[in-house]
Amino acid sequence: MRSEGVDVPVAEKDVSLTRGSVMRGMLLFAVPIFFSNLFQQLYNAVDSLIVGNFLGGEALAAVGSSGSLIFLLTGFVNGVSLGAGVLVARHYGSGNAEALRRVVHTTVALGLTAGAVLSAAGVLLTPQILRWMGTPPEVLGDSIVYFRVYFIGSLSVVMYNVEASILQSVGDSRSPMIYLIVASLLNVVLDLWFIAGLHMGVGGAALATILSQTVSALLAFRRLTCTEAAYGVRWRQVRFHPATLRAVIAQGVPSGLQNSVVSLANVIVQANINAFGAQAMAGCGAYSKLEGFAFLPVTCFSMALATFVSQNVGAGRPDRVRSSMRFGLAASCLLAEGIGVGMFALAPQLIGLFNSEPGVIAFGVQQARTVAQFYCMLALSHCCAGILRGLGRPVVPMAIMLSIWCAVRIAYITVTVQLIPLIAVIFWAYPLTWGISSLLFAGYLRHCAIPVPGGGAPVQRV
Repeated sequence: MRSEGVDVPVAEKDVSLTRGSVMRGMLLFAVPIFFSNLFQQLYNAVDSLIVGNFLGGEALAAVGSSGSLIFLLTGFVNGVSLGAGVLVARHYGSGNAEALRRVVHTTVALGLTAGAVLSAAGVLLTPQILRWMGTPPEVLGDSIVYFRVYFIGSLSVVMYNVEASILQSVGDSRSPMIYLIVASLLNVVLDLWFIAGLHMGVGGAALATILSQTVSALLAFRRLTCTEAAYGVRWRQVRFHPATLRAVIAQGVPSGLQNSVVSLANVIVQANINAFGAQAMAGCGAYSKLEGFAFLPVTCFSMALATFVSQNVGAGRPDRVRSSMRFGLAASCLLAEGIGVGMFALAPQLIGLFNSEPGVIAFGVQQARTVAQFYCMLALSHCCAGILRGLGRPVVPMAIMLSIWCAVRIAYITVTVQLIPLIAVIFWAYPLTWGISSLLFAGYLRHCAIPVPGGGAPVQRV
């Protein structure tokens, strides 16, 4: 790989996505991302399983409703790191070593700053946000404890996502997978010790998660600081490079805003669910943990497509861009729908793993059977968004998701739940908005051109 006469040093674990079979290359890259996301989901799932079985339904409601608020406060930073990862992949694909170094060190500096701010904001604002969400009084105390402990250690969460984004962007999806396997196993041990052994309650579940995330962050940092490759981190070079920071912001802020505002919409949705009581919170919280696993093919192909497309744009390979798009979209949609069918059929048994109360199971099953049959539309939307980020057009997915997944979804729930005060109305908000966004993404992508490195005329439509 060469550009402007500059070589990018390649480490042993790095994978160039600009050569060889597109299908084989994407699968070899996507499968470790799948397992990384799988074990990351285990953090919250294990918390919920152990909390639900040892501490009961109210504690499960406190932990189970955590996802929407956590994503609200961490989504912006994680979105920016994804955007920065696109730039890392672009410079890696083009062979511009100096630009690669600047992006990496600016991204690390941004992650450290954002992580510190997030910790302070999460600890201070948690009680107010939970009350605004309408959290029932019987759940509020446990929820505050869980969130505050979590956000005290959120710097580790942010930095791991930054580090993993850098590694995956240069083709090393295997190392983050290994680190998350280690951290997930540690999380199981610590959960059992803190909750079942030391009787620390929901605070113990949050502490176990944070300590495990810290281990994965430290392992990823060791990988980045020990490599001799151009993307290696040197502490003396960690700073904000103004021009690079502007590029990172231009690429990453739309994704960050998209994550945050969509998460805000989900917090509003969660507030509407909370109005139906603790059992609804627990049941829907249990489903949300299962949904995280069901979305894994979606997220792994979306992330793989963004990196694959970006590296090949940087390398000037529009043929590989088009091939990766076709394969990634087809594989993701088929896998997601297959999982949706399984979720529909096995919903009672799966929800029952978290809690045995009939009311809790009923709410979780109702949501699963309403939503799971439409996972293919979610896959199409997310993968199209990943492709557009890889093409350097992050504003488009931001605009579509903010308008449809936020404005339309909230307006629909606000109006309809007043007319039909049933929780099923809330559940249907998701497949309806997924369908609309899928149509918009498909229409835009048909007329989207592939950019040329260096600012040349775009290649014909994708």
